[in-house]
Amino acid sequence: MQYILCKTLPISKGFLEVINIFLVLIGLVIIFKNQLTSLVQTIFSKITSQAGSI
Repeated sequence: MQYILCKTLPISKGFLEVINIFLVLIGLVIIFKNQLTSLVQTIFSKITSQAGSI
């Protein structure tokens, strides 16, 4: 099946691998959205609180 798909469509395997990686990354961001948001907020709050001491 994969041979037929690659033969009929002018898409390389490397392009398909990049698309698969992006889909996985988007899925992980959707799954862990709350954790990522809280992590970024924590990092920025530490940066802003310690920036005043410089």
